[in-house]
Amino acid sequence: MADIRRCNDPADPKRCQAVNANGQCNNLAAEGSTFCLAHGGNKAQESAQKAALRNYRKSKWLGRIHEHADGPAIKSLREEIGILRIILEEHLDKCNTEMDLILHSQAISDLVMKIEHIVVSCHKLEDKLKLVVDRSALLQFASMVIDIVASELAALDDSEALLTKISDGILAAIGKIGESDDL
Repeated sequence: MADIRRCNDPADPKRCQAVNANGQCNNLAAEGSTFCLAHGGNKAQESAQKAALRNYRKSKWLGRIHEHADGPAIKSLREEIGILRIILEEHLDKCNTEMDLILHSQAISDLVMKIEHIVVSCHKLEDKLKLVVDRSALLQFASMVIDIVASELAALDDSEALLTKISDGILAAIGKIGESDDL
């Protein structure tokens, strides 16, 4: 404990407040504490460092939760899914070797199952609330759009070719929507 410094003046306000068999401790208190390092003065520093780390992680996690919550594939229960994905990410970040992965496999497996369960529940809820547009409803909407465009194009000379081109483009876009769903 080379950082312990003796106090020369018994009235020094920086003197350690611990009392031992000989009276008040004769060491100087550690920075940010009323006790010297021998009497737990480093605990205040460690506590402050832990609090700072906790606040950093909280800020980091809140940012990541918002990233996950604002993902286009998630419609509701966003924060819960985001929190679980961040926890999963933290567990995966701890795995540097195959042995680490094996040691964390139970927790990782549990988190994956929980995420899957919440996502499925979310889809069921959205389906019940009619927040999800199914493929047939989307095709029906596309047909209505094509009919509107067709009625406006009737005045043009080559409206048939243009209408075919527009309808093919809309249907291709709908096909791509189904392919890009990622949860």
